[in-house]
Amino acid sequence: MEMRVKFTETAPFVGVEYQYDVEKILYKGKSRFQEIMVFENPNFGRMLILDNVVQITDRDEFFYHEMLSHVLLHAHPNPRKVVVIGGGDGGTVREVCKHPGVEQVYFIEIDPEVIRVSEEFFPKVASANKDPRVEIKCMDGAEFIKSCKGDIDVVLVDSTDPIGFARTLYTDNFFKTIHEAMREDGMFGIQSESLLLHADIIAEVQQSIRKVFPISDLITFQTATYPGNWWTISVGSKKHDPRKVARPVEVGTRYYSDEMHAHSFLPRGFYERVLTGKLGW
Repeated sequence: MEMRVKFTETAPFVGVEYQYDVEKILYKGKSRFQEIMVFENPNFGRMLILDNVVQITDRDEFFYHEMLSHVLLHAHPNPRKVVVIGGGDGGTVREVCKHPGVEQVYFIEIDPEVIRVSEEFFPKVASANKDPRVEIKCMDGAEFIKSCKGDIDVVLVDSTDPIGFARTLYTDNFFKTIHEAMREDGMFGIQSESLLLHADIIAEVQQSIRKVFPISDLITFQTATYPGNWWTISVGSKKHDPRKVARPVEVGTRYYSDEMHAHSFLPRGFYERVLTGKLGW
């Protein structure tokens, strides 16, 4: 009987494990920041793993990248300068570049090896890296945002889990720096874990955002390969309501639409329960 090689992911913060069949390991190495692996799975295709945590798969990466990008880029009436922090696989940058009105994309990834590996093994995900509007800087996103001069329209934080070197992207000071880096109607979004498994983390992030931004909210969507499968993006806005579509949806997407935009936000009463931690689970 053939024994299949298995990869086991232990979800951060909770006692949950996910297991995947490994058909073939395509890459395994270690950068200055983290361990990196790419393997093929019979259901999800190629999978990118950082420090033993699944980041993207061929089959379902578009759910995450489309929702992180297009909700805010359509809630903002005229996004011209966009900062993407993290997201070394390039998927968020790919979606941002679908907007012809975007003039400049700052792609800030601390680990150049993630960019290189993604370009080699996930070329469709990293397909916009060579777009002339994209400027790649391999540095700490928290440091980069300090250099911005109040002219950024949208900041998208495509971070790994809020542990280790990514923890600096989930602080009150970082949110204040983002606020200062943006125009008077700027918006930002940051991935904030599973509503089912990490409600305490989400409430903490939301409360931090509320200290800085007059408008806060929470985007939710499903994804098969992130623990809890009910993922969230926490939003801060200086002026625009993220629930409202400000521009026609004319970009090519597989999941996002103006209809999905409306359905991605929780009912107001339920959202308030998230903020207070009174979800009942």
